[in-house]
Amino acid sequence: MEGRARSGRPRDGLGRPLPYGAEGVPRQPEGVVRSPEATLREAQRLLDAGMPFHAHEVFEDAWKSGPAGERDLWQGLAQLAVGLTHAARGNAAGGARLLLRGAARIAGLSDPYGIDVGGLVRWARALADRAGEVTDAADEAPRLLGE
Repeated sequence: MEGRARSGRPRDGLGRPLPYGAEGVPRQPEGVVRSPEATLREAQRLLDAGMPFHAHEVFEDAWKSGPAGERDLWQGLAQLAVGLTHAARGNAAGGARLLLRGAARIAGLSDPYGIDVGGLVRWARALADRAGEVTDAADEAPRLLGE
């Protein structure tokens, strides 16, 4: 499954395009096949660093390379990351919409790979209610695993 070609423009920590020649943050390499555990570790590291757009790219690799039966899991997690991205960018309506869509996609799952599905669904719904107040993605980063 191929998506759109990636732009060569540099990006900031929230994935916003910067002018050509500006110094951005390194992009996630595309098409990396990771174990589910490595996917969750890398995505959590990026979320904790305030880079949910980049965490979304890690989840995107997982849904494109993983088993078809796990597609809802990885797509739902990607939607949560993009929802946080939009909320942190000031797009409250778009952020809330994606947070709720991602929460709905994962809500029926039974904590695969130790993922705290119930906690993520509660986090997403609560953040959607106050998406217009989000100013720092790192401060709002969820915990993926029930630790």
